[in-house]
Amino acid sequence: MRHLVRPAALVANFFDMLPPAQVATATAIQQAVIAAEPDLAQTVRWGNLMFLYRGSNLMAMALHKGQAHLQVLNGAELMMRFPQLDGVGRGMRILKFRYSQPVDALLIGEVVRASLGLLQAVAR
Repeated sequence: MRHLVRPAALVANFFDMLPPAQVATATAIQQAVIAAEPDLAQTVRWGNLMFLYRGSNLMAMALHKGQAHLQVLNGAELMMRFPQLDGVGRGMRILKFRYSQPVDALLIGEVVRASLGLLQAVAR
């Protein structure tokens, strides 16, 4: 019988495979998201660290050469409240963090709670 890799192992491997210059920023983003909502599940999908709420994708952390992106999957609905969100289109917006600069954990926390609130309102 084939066993699926546990999400915790996938997440640990995700961080183990990062270049050293990306680890501090990626860890800070992950900690800020989980601090804002400890009940979020984490897994790796499509090469990104995904944050899920009750099985629904909420956010993803995508790491690029010069910066990390926190992709807010329902971020288009939060643009008026958070002008720091970047992007166009119907749904996703992005918070960008350069590896050489500190992560704004307070902003991440506010965005996580607002995004989760929207997801919960839709689920009702």
